[in-house]
Amino acid sequence: MKRMGILCWCILTLVLSSLPVRAQQPAASLPVAPSAASASSADSAKAVADKLNQLDQRVTAAQSNADNAWMLVSAALVLMMTGPGLALFYGGLVRHKNVLAIMMQSFALMALITVLWALVGYSLCFGGGGPVIGNFQFAMLRGVGVVPNADYAATIPQLTFMIYQLMFAVITPALITGATAERMKFSGTCLFMTLWFLLVYAPMAHMVWGKGGFLNASLGGRFPTLDFAGGTVVHITSGVSALVCALYMGKRVGYPKQPMPPHSLVLSFIGACLLWVGWFGFNAGSALSSGGLASSAFVATHFGAAAAALSWSLAEWLKNGRASALGAISGAVAGLVAITPAAGFVDPMSALGIGFIAGVFCYWMVTKFKAIFGYDDALDAFGVHGAGGTIGALLTGVCARMVINPIYGDGKAVGGFDGHWGQVGNQVVGILLAWGFAIVGTIVILKIVDAVTGVRVTEEQEIQGLDITQHGEEGYNLEA
Repeated sequence: MKRMGILCWCILTLVLSSLPVRAQQPAASLPVAPSAASASSADSAKAVADKLNQLDQRVTAAQSNADNAWMLVSAALVLMMTGPGLALFYGGLVRHKNVLAIMMQSFALMALITVLWALVGYSLCFGGGGPVIGNFQFAMLRGVGVVPNADYAATIPQLTFMIYQLMFAVITPALITGATAERMKFSGTCLFMTLWFLLVYAPMAHMVWGKGGFLNASLGGRFPTLDFAGGTVVHITSGVSALVCALYMGKRVGYPKQPMPPHSLVLSFIGACLLWVGWFGFNAGSALSSGGLASSAFVATHFGAAAAALSWSLAEWLKNGRASALGAISGAVAGLVAITPAAGFVDPMSALGIGFIAGVFCYWMVTKFKAIFGYDDALDAFGVHGAGGTIGALLTGVCARMVINPIYGDGKAVGGFDGHWGQVGNQVVGILLAWGFAIVGTIVILKIVDAVTGVRVTEEQEIQGLDITQHGEEGYNLEA
């Protein structure tokens, strides 16, 4: 019995000593309450969502920065087209006694149009939603800052969009000076360009590119006209206005009996090359982003220029037995003009076709059409820009493809090659409106300017040269 009592005591001791050990087992081994599991899962999901949101913000910021960088470069390229590009191109084509005068006109417009743009120009072009012209929503650049304007360019600051569009407004009236070269007063030029910018350019820019514009293809236009970078807005309006100016002012003293060859094709050659390079900002920049559409417009621009340079030279070779440097650079500019409305809508082969047609057509306009009617478009602003812009806008309606730019929405035909031949009719409406605005507006403005400052210099001043009579300087001091 004694032994049995000792054994029972030992067993009881062992059982009691094991209880604290089991009580100290980890809590993880116990069942977890459902509410605790849900809270842990929610915290994990929230952390993942936060990281994804941060990643999305970084990607969006990177895209915005890339687009903004490209657009700022494009703005600089388009400004380079006016000075030095157009200034050198036109400067070499005039006689040496007028080289400073024609270059000064381009330079002065860089300053004059900039001020007008800041005051009311940008607002008239892109403010409001009217069918013909904007309002004063952005007058004095009120509300124009680093926040994007989603109606026009959702990934870049509105300030960048504003400055980019300014460069188009600068070069457009400068193109007209090619027709009035060697005989228009500087004071008359400044007044004419101010009124022309407000009464012709601003309405056309709003109708084609502004929200609610009568011709806008993406923002509610009644007759959607495809104009990627300015075939109607820039080239038709300036080219047709140039023709009206040439007819109104009359011929230069001695024209056409007296030879008036370019005084320096070297300057014009350099200017044309600068125009070609700057045109990539003009056309590819009009994609308003640095994506695939910009690449497509870039390629189309280059191909169109190259094809036109060759076709103009070929036409000249067949007629005269040789190809001239002046013809080659004129052809390249004609191709650049014609491909401008189509650049963001056509494939490379269509761009070659448009350029080739434009080169031959503009060559005929400059050599035959001009001779038939006998007007003195001194530097062929109408023959290249007016004619090239018109043929380019028309061919855009034929060649535009949905696969390049589905501007009307996925699956919807864009141009004639897609089966939407009605687009050619819309293009005709846009062309006719651009011609009409340019003709009527220019005639009215010329009458006003003629009454206020006078348009043309005196015969004596013209013979002496505009460098001396308008600016008191000479482009070349050969005695120094």
